[in-house]
Amino acid sequence: MTIEYLKRGKSDAERGADDAKTRGVVEATLRDIEERGDVAVRALSEKFDGYAPASFRLSVAEIDALIAKVSPREMADIKFAQENVRRFAQAQRDSMTDIEIEMMPGVILGHKNIPVQSVGCYVPGGKFPMVASAHMSVATASVAGVPRIIACTPPFNGEPNPAVIAAMHLGGAHEIYVLGGIQAVGAMAIGTETIDPVHLLVGPGNAFVAEAKRQLFGRVGIDLFAGPTETMVIADETVDAELCATDLLGQAEHGYNSPCVLLTNSRKLAEETLAEIDRLLEILPTADTARVSWDDYGEVIVCDTYDEMLQVADDIASEHVQVMTDRDDWFLEHMTCYGALFLGPRTNVANGDKVIGTNHTLPTKKAGRYTGGLWVGKYLKTHSYQKITTDAAAAEMGAYGSRLCMLEGFVGHAEQCNVRVRRYGGVNVPYGAGAPARNAAE
Repeated sequence: MTIEYLKRGKSDAERGADDAKTRGVVEATLRDIEERGDVAVRALSEKFDGYAPASFRLSVAEIDALIAKVSPREMADIKFAQENVRRFAQAQRDSMTDIEIEMMPGVILGHKNIPVQSVGCYVPGGKFPMVASAHMSVATASVAGVPRIIACTPPFNGEPNPAVIAAMHLGGAHEIYVLGGIQAVGAMAIGTETIDPVHLLVGPGNAFVAEAKRQLFGRVGIDLFAGPTETMVIADETVDAELCATDLLGQAEHGYNSPCVLLTNSRKLAEETLAEIDRLLEILPTADTARVSWDDYGEVIVCDTYDEMLQVADDIASEHVQVMTDRDDWFLEHMTCYGALFLGPRTNVANGDKVIGTNHTLPTKKAGRYTGGLWVGKYLKTHSYQKITTDAAAAEMGAYGSRLCMLEGFVGHAEQCNVRVRRYGGVNVPYGAGAPARNAAE
C-alpha cells in the first residue's frame, strides 16, 4: 500500500491543543450564563458582537420591517431553496411510520414518532449571513411538527440581517432572537429570565458553538457535532485541477480552521491542483480566510488504487465528500463514513449548502462514523408502547416473565408478573417464587 501526503495540515496534537483552549472558554461562559442569566447574555453580546438592543427577541413589527428590505429576487430565491428543503424533508418524514403489531394473540406492541416539543435553531451569521441554515434547521423542524421553534442568529454588521430573518420567519420560527455564539446556544439550552429553555439544540456553528452544544448535551438534546466545515475531494484524471481547487477553496473560505483534503490516485492531478490553488488564492476575494485554512488544515493525499482511496476516505470521515471519478456510484455503494456525498462533476458542495434540498448540517470531526446529518427524523422521538388485552395472554406472558426475573434474582420484578398469573391465570404462585412451567418442555 502506498499512501503519500504531498501536503499535510496541523497534526492531531496541535488540533487537540486548540480544542482544549476552546473547551475552557466555553465551560466558563456557560457557567456565567447559568449564574447570571440575561445579564450574562447581554454582556457577552456587547463584548463579542457590539450589540445590545432593548430586547434581543424581534417583535412582529421588527420582523415585518426587516423582511420588507429583502428584494423580490432575493425573496424568490429564498423561497425556491426553502421549498426544496421542505419537499425533501417531507419525503423523509413520510418514510417514517408508526407501527403496531400483534406479537401473539392478545399481546400488542407498537411505536409512535412524536415531535420534540421545543427546539432551538442556531443560524450562524456573524461573518457570513447563513440564510440557508434557517431552511435546514427551522423549516425542517416545521415539517416535523415541532410546536415551539425558536431561532437565534448573530447581528451582521451591527444589525439583524434581513434575508436571514426572512428565511427564519418563512421557515416557521415562533420566536426569533438576534443573538450569536455561546451566549445564543447557552440561553436556548439553559434558559434565562426572558428565554424559556428548549428540549433540543440544532444547527451548525464555529468551534465555540459546537463545543457549547457538546457540553450542553444531556441537559438538552443536540442534533450532532457540527463544527467548522470540512471538505474532501476524491478525484481521478477524469477531472481537472480547476474543478478540484475550486471545490476545495469554496469550503476553505468558511473559517480559519476548515479542513480541506484532496484524495487522488493521480500524482499529476495532485501537483496541478496545488498549483491551481496557489493561483486562485491570488484572486479569490475571501482568500484571507481560505488561505489560512488551506495552509493550516489543507492536505493532498496520493494513493495507488481506488481501494486505498476508499480506505483513507472512510478513515477521515469528512463532512462533505465531493466524488469526481470514473466510478462515482462505486464510492456511493462502498463508502460508510461521511457527512454527505456529492457525486459527479456536475454537482458540488455549494449545491447542498444552499439550494438542492438535502440538509447542510452535517457531522464533523469523524462523527460521520456514528451519525448522519440533521434531518427531519432528528426532531422526532420514537417511543414504544405495549398492551395485553386478554387474560390468557397476561397469564402466559406473566409466567415467562416471572421465571426470567427470578433467573436474574429480581424477586420484586417477578412479583409484578406473578400477580398477573394469579389474577388472570388462576395459578397460585407463592410470593417470592417463580411461576411454574405448564409442561416439561416449557
